[in-house]
This record gives sequence, structure tokens and C-alpha cells, in this order.
Amino acid sequence: MWLCDSSIGRKVVMSVTGLALILFLTFHACMNVVALFSAEGYNMICEFLGANWYAVVATAGLAALMALHFVFAIILTIQNKKARGTDAYAVTNKPEKVEWYSQNMFLLGCIIFLGLCLHLWDFWYNMMFAELKDPMAAVTSIPSPTDGFAWIVYNFHDRPGAPVFVCLYLIWFCAIWFHMNHGFWSAIQTLGWSGKIWHNRWQCIGFIWSTIVILMFAVVVLKFAIWGDAPICG
Repeated sequence: MWLCDSSIGRKVVMSVTGLALILFLTFHACMNVVALFSAEGYNMICEFLGANWYAVVATAGLAALMALHFVFAIILTIQNKKARGTDAYAVTNKPEKVEWYSQNMFLLGCIIFLGLCLHLWDFWYNMMFAELKDPMAAVTSIPSPTDGFAWIVYNFHDRPGAPVFVCLYLIWFCAIWFHMNHGFWSAIQTLGWSGKIWHNRWQCIGFIWSTIVILMFAVVVLKFAIWGDAPICG
């Protein structure tokens, strides 16, 4: 199959999965912002996305997207290194217009993967997985797996060493921003939706989009890190 056997096919898979993950991040960021204004509203979303068949299917689909994106990134990185051969170790002058993060997307991807592991442990393991493992946990556990608001407060404010974890999350967000900012317009270009006129426009759209999404994540973390469960106003 050309999607797996050819370099262009692998880049298409990377682009499609990357754009799908960007859409997920956008949804996740919007969902998190709800916690700034309403604990009840956020918990309603958590309950809706809890241990039920459609949430499990969506989680499995998301895991498949991430796995495809990461595996194909490894394949393309190895392929590019082989193509360069001994030139990969030569000292060369890098073009001035090439941003450093565009040449280190795989490294950023590894940082994102490590941050994802931490995030899954802090939230998914204590929420969806806990409820799947023990259906009664929603009633007996404190905090409840469906009480996402309480888990946000705990992880960013109440847990031992919370400031360290807050810093790790902020570093993670920075890596996602760089990866997302470059990946967005790069994916558009790979799929053939760019041109001389729209190239700069897509770069601008990608910058604005990724910045808004990451700021939404960061604001939620910083709010709970500083003020805990105190309301924003009053």
C-alpha cells in the first residue's frame, strides 16, 4: 500500500493524523476552560466522557492516531538519516530562515510523548481507567473518578510537589506549541492545500490557532496552581 511503502504516503499519514490530533487538542482545551467557570459543568462533561462504550471507543481511536503519528515519525526520521548518509555528521551552515524547531520535530515529539505519559497517569488512570476497573469507584472513591474538577485541584494545587508538576506541564505545553505550530502548516502543505498565496496565510493561521489552544491549557493550569478551587471572581 502506497501510504506505507512510499515516503509521500507516510507524510500523508503523518499529516492526516496530525491534523486529527490538533482537532482533539482544540476540543480538549475548550473542555478544560469550562473548569474555570463551573465545577458542575466540567464534571458533567467528565461524566459524559467517562467509562461508557462511546468514550472507550473514542479513546481507543485517539490512541491509534497517536501511535500511527509517532511510529510514522520514527520511520521518516530514520529514512531521512539514511538518505543523508555521512552528510548527517558533517558540519554545515543551516539556512537562516529555517526555524530550529522545524529541524527538531522528532525531539519535540519525544518530549510531548513523555508529557503525555505523565498526563495519562495523573488523569486518565485516576478517572476513566479507575472507573472501568471498578464501576463502584464513582461512588466510593475520594475524589470520585467522575469528579474531574477535584482531580485538577489535586494535581495542580494540593498534591505534594505540585509546583514541580506545574512546571513540567508548562514545559510540555511549550513543546506542543512548537510542534503544533509547525505541524499545522506543514500538514496543509503536504496535502497540497497550500500555494504561493496561501502558504504564509496557513502559517499565520497555524500560529494563531496553536497559540490560542496552548494558552487555554496554560491558563487552566496556572489558575488552579495559584488559586486552587477558589472561584475566578468574588
